[in-house]
Formats: sequence, structure tokens, C-alpha cells
Amino acid sequence: MIVNNKIAAIDVGTNSFHMVVANVDSNGLINITAREKEVVRLGSSSGDMKFLKSDAISRGVQTLSRFAKIAKAEKAEIRAVATSAIREAENKAEFVNKVYEKTGIEVEVVSGLEEARLINIGVMHALPIFRKKALVIDIGGGSTETILSEKGETHLINSIKLGAIRLTKRYFENITIDSDSISKCQDYIKGEWQPLLEKVKEIGFDIFIGTSGTIQTIVSMAYLERKNYLPEITNGLTVSSKDFLNTIDKIKSAKTANEISKLNGIDTSRSDILLAGSLINEFAIKYLGIKKIVISAYALREGIVFETVQKRTTILKFQHLADLRYQSVLNVIKKYNVDLIHSEHVRKICSDIFNDLKDIHKFGIEEEEILESAALLHDIGIQISLDSHHRHSYYIIKNCILPGFTNDEQELIANISRYHRKSMPKEIHENYTILSNKEKRIVWVLGGILRIAEGIDRRQIQSVGHVKCKVINNKAMIKLSSSSSLANPDIELWGANRRKEMLEIALDMKIEIDIA
Repeated sequence: MIVNNKIAAIDVGTNSFHMVVANVDSNGLINITAREKEVVRLGSSSGDMKFLKSDAISRGVQTLSRFAKIAKAEKAEIRAVATSAIREAENKAEFVNKVYEKTGIEVEVVSGLEEARLINIGVMHALPIFRKKALVIDIGGGSTETILSEKGETHLINSIKLGAIRLTKRYFENITIDSDSISKCQDYIKGEWQPLLEKVKEIGFDIFIGTSGTIQTIVSMAYLERKNYLPEITNGLTVSSKDFLNTIDKIKSAKTANEISKLNGIDTSRSDILLAGSLINEFAIKYLGIKKIVISAYALREGIVFETVQKRTTILKFQHLADLRYQSVLNVIKKYNVDLIHSEHVRKICSDIFNDLKDIHKFGIEEEEILESAALLHDIGIQISLDSHHRHSYYIIKNCILPGFTNDEQELIANISRYHRKSMPKEIHENYTILSNKEKRIVWVLGGILRIAEGIDRRQIQSVGHVKCKVINNKAMIKLSSSSSLANPDIELWGANRRKEMLEIALDMKIEIDIA
């Protein structure tokens, strides 16, 4: 198994070049040590992108030369993958040769389908979509990749020549934006893409995920319009299709790229190509009836990292996102020296209570994973302050990097951990008030379970071996079975009874806890 061997993954894109320097550790987690981005605009020639201009080649070589120096300083192996602009260019050999001559980088020119496959690998390691039928769309400068997969099986994979730069060159370059040019572009997108999206409709999907700059920019703009702030971690950031389409309408109403650049939250480096990219997104959202848009922070470059590691060894396997999420949590636990024996015992008790009360709370496997993660992380704030460690746990969990979890899931885990002791949730608590009503109920129920489980291991000596819960006449009866070789769990019984009120309120029933 290869561990801690750094890889500099470079996405040689049509609009911009991106590089991440990272390694994948023995738990299958990606650890990124450097990120670089440069807007290069390789695909800047007019018409269909058949020829790379000399100035575009020079910009590309200069950028890759700088990336190579950074990778060398990081002692990282370089893997550079070129996409639409290079693979379509008749003079791509000139670019590839000049890059190698000046930088020593061997650029791999991949097919559209290989690009799509690598993107999907990246997304699979960013979000908990393994069990879901997930539709991933990546809109680049020259092409759009569409992937539909479930449990590692690809139902559909496609790359089509629809891109933000390509359509800008065709319909919006050096003109004032008007309804006629927008209409022509929309008709072209429909004609090119509708047959494929019809297949997507037939197969169906559970979740829609967008990657790369165009969709991230639109989602950020829509989120800012609704929330007036943007989270530092945007992986898993979600907006409604209504807010997303309203933002696109604002982009469409602008008369020039300069007007677009003045919209709140925009990435000004792509203001001139955002309209074309927006229209591609708009067609997919409307035609497929998508209700929610979710961002993946990982895409092609992260996929390159995982793909490179997979090629090196057959031992390392990334097949189950639940495993990735668990390892992600363990990675943070290790960093903050949390007592894993206590946390794991609390996790097991939480899981037992959760499953015994399933008929009452009606939650499923997704909420169970959230609860188990909170149980493992609830004491993480002790490293800062014992007295207020529940509040510090919230802050650390909210702001740490947890690959495999969405932004909303991370917020839930942080809140549940926050309420494992001391005060119950209150409307004056800012961390609680930002939650939706559904999320508030999750916090009350799962936080209530965690409070009881924490009380059941109050002395952190695991004196309670097993927990069983039954509901009789609208009363939950929790029985504690002691570990015969350990101390009598009288203190744990006292601790659990002190902490049961939150779950009683959440479930609207009395809870009786006793030793079996």
C-alpha cells in the first residue's frame, strides 16, 4: 500500500487550469496540501475549437511551468490531464511537446468519456451518494459531461460539445446581449442535448450534483441572495431550483458582460462566459424537473488523485461511501486526541437506542449515520476547554474538513454534538435558529439520544454492556445490562436519567431508565 506519496493533479481545462497537490492516506482520505488556479482560456479561438492560438499555448506553458515548480517544492509526482480544448485541437501535438520541453510535464489528452469517469470518481469521494442514483453534470469551457451512476455502477456516461466558452464564441462574443441571441443559444442547446437528457429521464435519478466553476458561481450567487453570507466550505452547498433559476434570470437580463460582472457573488473572471454556461444549466434544470442543486467541491482533479492511487495498488479500494465517512470522522478524532474507546461505546449505545425507537422517530439510515458521527465527535472540544467543550465541539466540527459529508450534514453533526450536555436547544442559540424545522427535529431527537448515551457511559469505564429499549403504552422503557466484570452501573443510571428530558420532549413520551 502506498501512503503519504504526494500527487500533483492538474486539470488542463478549456477555460482554466487547476492543480491540487494531495495524497491519499491508508484510510482512503484525500489530504490536500496545495491548490492553484489560473484562467488561461486555451479555447479562445473563434468557431469550433479546432486550433490553439500561439498566445494561448504560451499562457498554458507558462502556467504549467509555475505549477511544476510548486509540485517540485512539494515533492509531488505530477499527473496532468487535458480535456476538450486540447483533444479537439489539430495542433495539440505542438502544445503537448512544448509543455514537455519547457516543464517536463507529460500531458495526457483524455477522451470525453474518460474525463467524465474521472469527474465521477472525484464526486463519489466528496458526497454521500454511493447508495443513491446520482446525476452528475460538469459544465466546462468546451464540453459538458453527464454521468448517471448508482452503487459504483454507471447507468449513463456522456461528453457533449456544449461548453461555456464554446457557446459564448458562437452566440455572445462582441455583441450586446439580446433576447434573440439568447433564444438561438437555447435552441442550439436543446437540439444538441435533449436526446441524451431524455435517456436520463427514462432511467431516473435521486439527486442532482453540479461541479466546476459555472454552476458553483450560480449556486453561490443564489445562496447569497437568500442567506446574505456564503459558508467557507461549499462542498454540499444546496439551493432550490427556484432560487437557481431566479439567479439565471438576472444573468439573462444583463445587456453586457460588464453588467453581469457587477452582480452580487459572481466570479468576475468568468463574467463574459457565465451567460452561456447558465443557459446550459437552465435547460437541464427545466427539462429534467430538478428540484435541488447540490455542489461537489471535488471533480476532475480530485478524481485524478484517486485514480492514480488506484492504478498503483490493488489493495486500496474506495467502494463504499459510508466507509469513507467513517474514516473521515476517525481522521478528525485522531487529530484532536479524542478518547476513541469512550466515543465508540457511546456510538454503539446511540445506535441501539436509535434502532429500538425507529417506529417512533421514523428516521432512516442517513440520520443514523449523522447520529453515529456526532457520537464519535461529541467530545472533540475537550482539547480546548473541559467546561465548555460542547460549544467548542460545535465550532470544530462545523469548520473542520469532513470529506463525504455535505455542508448541511456537517452543520447537523455539529449541532447534535453541541447539545450532548448542558442546555437543550433554544431559539436564542444562533447555531440552532439557522436550521430548518425538519433539521431542528433531527437535532432534538438525535441530540436527545446522544445525551442519554453519554450519561450511560458517564464514568467512561463502559460499565453498561448492552442497552435495550421497548415502547409500552406510550412510554419508552430503557434497560441497562451491566458488564459483570466492571463496576455496578448505578452512577450511569443516575447520569442517564438526568439527561432524558430532551428526548422525552422530542418524542412527546415519558422515558423510564432502569438496570435490567
